[in-house]
Amino acid sequence: MKKYIVSLIIVIILFLILRNTSKGKIVTNHIKGAVTSVIKTPDHVNKEGDSISTRVMIPEGYKRVEYAQGSFQRYLRHYPLKPYGSKIINYDDSEYFAQNWHEAILEVPVPSNGLQQCADALMRIRSEYLWERNRKDEIGFNFTSGHYCSWSKYAQGYRPKINGNKVTFHKTASPNKSKTNFYRYLNLIYTYAGTLSMHNELKKISVKDIRIGDMLVKPGSPGHIEIVVDEIVNEKGNKMYLLAQGNTPAQNVCLLKNFEDTTISPWYKFDENQPVYTPSYYFDKAQFIRFK
Repeated sequence: MKKYIVSLIIVIILFLILRNTSKGKIVTNHIKGAVTSVIKTPDHVNKEGDSISTRVMIPEGYKRVEYAQGSFQRYLRHYPLKPYGSKIINYDDSEYFAQNWHEAILEVPVPSNGLQQCADALMRIRSEYLWERNRKDEIGFNFTSGHYCSWSKYAQGYRPKINGNKVTFHKTASPNKSKTNFYRYLNLIYTYAGTLSMHNELKKISVKDIRIGDMLVKPGSPGHIEIVVDEIVNEKGNKMYLLAQGNTPAQNVCLLKNFEDTTISPWYKFDENQPVYTPSYYFDKAQFIRFK
């Protein structure tokens, strides 16, 4: 009886997908994900884990790639998480409409001003890492116009004067190196930088060279960006990765499930220039960038 019910469910899923999808390649990918989710749902999640490294378990035959103590890679791998089952909450305290996309919520505060969207959340994580490591002079980002805006100059009192694509900086404020002023600086960055400026500014990375901290990006207005937060490898050198994202509207940063291959979810595999399907976004090719 159980086999009959499972078979019936699979037939219904295949019929609905074939009826509503027109591109053969996309049909194949989604059928694979839909069928495996019915037949097999492997458990790679430890609900008691309170960090990325303790929440997500490693598939058999793999091990975590080692990184140096104090590195950005280890910082992300051990990033603290909210309790399992926490919901994605928008900046206005409303619940995001899709609560089945994620396996974890990162402990990244969401300002109520609505500015901290997908690229902004990742710039915040990078900036907080540099701040905590006393590398504050390295904090800085390009505006979409291409003009560089550093925390060190902002802390000295310099502010941008923006006229279209023309940007000049003038000392109009008193020096202030406080953490409160640092977050004012980030709000400025959120306003004038984004996926397009990050794509234009940062180094492009091939799939074979991906490491934790690299970002899967589709530049544009709007575009989207997601960050690699863990990395594992097997004896053959095959690698898999975890992805996290902020989103629009501004909301919690979450660790994403993999609906295209539920046998390894939430781990992902990438192929050079091949599409990447994540729950909230379709990337037409695996294009990565890296923070300086």
